Amino acid sequence: MFAEIELKPGGIIAWVVIGLIAGWLTGHFFKGAGYGILMDILLGLIGAFIGGLVVSLVATGTVGFWGSIVVAFIGAVILVAIVRALSPRSSV
Repeated sequence: MFAEIELKPGGIIAWVVIGLIAGWLTGHFFKGAGYGILMDILLGLIGAFIGGLVVSLVATGTVGFWGSIVVAFIGAVILVAIVRALSPRSSV
């Protein structure tokens, strides 16, 4: 059902770096969406998972470091869009 896509690099430190970069990029993509460094890393890591699922539906193969950042960024953008759509708007 799902196509095989392998995200490289492996290793926790590489994924934290990818999560940080993807979260930071997403914070700059959405106006006012910066959540702080820890939440940006978490957002990027969850985004990597979501992006991996989405990309595996349409692509196969292996992506390197930069491809992993793109995939994580796509997932983080999807995640922030969903969170913003579901969260109540402030009146201030």
